[in-house]
Amino acid sequence: MGYAISSTLLARLLAEAKDSPGFEVCGLLFGAPGDIGARIEAAEACANVAAEPARAFEIEPGALFAAYRRARAGGPVVIGHYHSHPSGEPVPSARDAAQAMGDGALWLILTSDEGRLWRSVEVGRFEEVGLEVG
Repeated sequence: MGYAISSTLLARLLAEAKDSPGFEVCGLLFGAPGDIGARIEAAEACANVAAEPARAFEIEPGALFAAYRRARAGGPVVIGHYHSHPSGEPVPSARDAAQAMGDGALWLILTSDEGRLWRSVEVGRFEEVGLEVG
């Protein structure tokens, strides 16, 4: 199963990562989960409140709770999140694996010029998910 993302949205997220080379950017991904026609429809930047934002990310809890409240009220569904690796590769780090809950959430990991999509399949483990840009 793969996910589609518009080239415009991916370009915006890559630019966000490129514009913040000193710390990890992060935010939420919205869309419709599913096997057919799965798509990342939107993304919302969130504050990174990690103790060491140059090496880790933590989405500001208020933004996360607000997004889930909007979804329960009929708004867009949170299907995962994104974050950048300013000095690394767009693959899950050991720190990312320690946060993976195995809940099926999408993790879009960005560098300044590339994004790769992962799914948390079990505690501490990811599988790569196809990302179709168009």
